[in-house]
Amino acid sequence: MFGFITGRRAPQLSKAERFAVATQLQLTWWRFRRHKLAMISGVVVLLFYGLAIAADFLATTDPHATDARTSYIAPQPIHFFDEDGAFRPYVNGLKGVRDPKTFKLIYTIDPNRRTYLQFFAPGYRYSFLGIETDIHLIGLKNPQRGDGIYILGTDLLGRDLWSRLMVATRVSLTIGLIGVSISLFLGVLLGGVSAIYGGVVDTVIQRVIEVVRSMPTIPLWLGLAAALPNSWSVMQIYFAITIIISLLAWTDLARVVRGKFLSLREEDFVMAAELAGASQGRIIFRHMLPSFASHIIAAVSLALPAMIISETSLSFLGLGLRPPAISWGILLQDAQSIQTLALAPWLLASAVPVILVILAFNFLGDGLRDAADPYG
Repeated sequence: MFGFITGRRAPQLSKAERFAVATQLQLTWWRFRRHKLAMISGVVVLLFYGLAIAADFLATTDPHATDARTSYIAPQPIHFFDEDGAFRPYVNGLKGVRDPKTFKLIYTIDPNRRTYLQFFAPGYRYSFLGIETDIHLIGLKNPQRGDGIYILGTDLLGRDLWSRLMVATRVSLTIGLIGVSISLFLGVLLGGVSAIYGGVVDTVIQRVIEVVRSMPTIPLWLGLAAALPNSWSVMQIYFAITIIISLLAWTDLARVVRGKFLSLREEDFVMAAELAGASQGRIIFRHMLPSFASHIIAAVSLALPAMIISETSLSFLGLGLRPPAISWGILLQDAQSIQTLALAPWLLASAVPVILVILAFNFLGDGLRDAADPYG
């Protein structure tokens, strides 16, 4: 400011001076930027959450619509240029052929027929951020019977796998995000209360943590899956699964937060705040929590893939979400039969986003953990 008034340029700080006056979050960000793999993983994670937000917009057909006549259609490639080189995206039409042995109508790609695509095409109606619309990214121009955009093929009931995968991405990622948010709140609250008050309160909270951690996971989920009423809607089961997963996942973070509070409780800046008359809440939220906020961020980034894996595994085993809900685990249920994979190997495509997201979260968590280490 002084340099602007006097017309002189403000003196530039040296690298050592910049590090001396930087906050903990600035230091963490500078170290994190040097971790290239973590930066790329962060972009991948943001891309997947962007896909989750725009799932219905990116879907080409209703993910719940069934048609037995279009069962097990192989993936259709999208051609972007016509024969004359003009940009006119199209997909080849489908030709129905009757199997002489089973008399089942099987659709195959007809290279002699083309169905052109249009962008921002009308389709099934959905709600986006509270706004009702039927606009989708791509659609067909004047489709005939049996035509469709099957980027990843269809399943046994003729449902478009691409559209179902988009919706499943939203469901699985939001379950992980909401579950981690609940477990973060419980972990910070109970871990902080345990460390600050100590005594009987600390003993009770630690015994509760030990009881929760000692519960056998599979029998517990078997009992909970049997206890959930069959009359519940998809939304009720969704929130029930999210809450149950978060109630079983807060213990690790609570232990970490308790250890950090115990180590910071005797620090000089905490004593100075107490002598200055600061309340207990102000000391916790304005002085102690910000000092290890980066560690909490790293712990949360490593807890998210565990949440996603939990939901996917439980739904795959039939203990989590149930149809007509759509999640990665439910899509993988269709690919668990060897006979099914022999007929439709493209059903394994739903495993690809699971692997990518888990790897991206793990690399991101490793980068944040290394960046948050004050001795790194």
